[in-house]
Amino acid sequence: MGDSHGQDDGIVLSLPPSVPRVRPNRLARWFGRTLLRLGGWRMVGSFPDLPKVVLIGAPHSSNWDGVWGFAAKLALGLDIRILGKHQLFWWPLGPLLRRLGVIAVNRSAPQGVVEQLAARFADSERFWLGIAPEGTRKPVERWKTGFWKIARAARVPVLPAYFHYPERVIGIGPPFHPSDDLAADLAALRAWYRPWQGRHHGTP
Repeated sequence: MGDSHGQDDGIVLSLPPSVPRVRPNRLARWFGRTLLRLGGWRMVGSFPDLPKVVLIGAPHSSNWDGVWGFAAKLALGLDIRILGKHQLFWWPLGPLLRRLGVIAVNRSAPQGVVEQLAARFADSERFWLGIAPEGTRKPVERWKTGFWKIARAARVPVLPAYFHYPERVIGIGPPFHPSDDLAADLAALRAWYRPWQGRHHGTP
């Protein structure tokens, strides 16, 4: 068995003290590790000891990314939130989505999505938000900029994570601190992602 921070025989990484966690659940942790092991996946890199980040995942080229990403989340015991349209939060789906870490975002609210999430960061002692910057499974020449705007507004770093299918690796990179130059930041992040290959494509 692994230690209390989630270290486990080369499959998952350890979580530093400041990283948000879900309530301990041995069955969920076992299931996530087992799924990764059966799929031949492992994690590399290291998590920063930070209570608040915007984690981005790329290249996103397959629905399988969600399977392996969710397995890693369970195996780690990581409390990371993803976005969902508020219209999806009807009973009984709403409680289930919240339990899975999905948070409702109202895109028609007077305060925009960036402002809603910046407020969520400000009101939380620990808060990790996960976003796929490509916004689709198809190759794209331009990433959506929402993750950068949210990180800037909330004054938190961007944490890059990647899926590298040739070696079945989920990697965690170093925190990236956004500057005031959106174009330069996106170019730097995309260049960092270029070595990693998704199931169907890499990062152009």
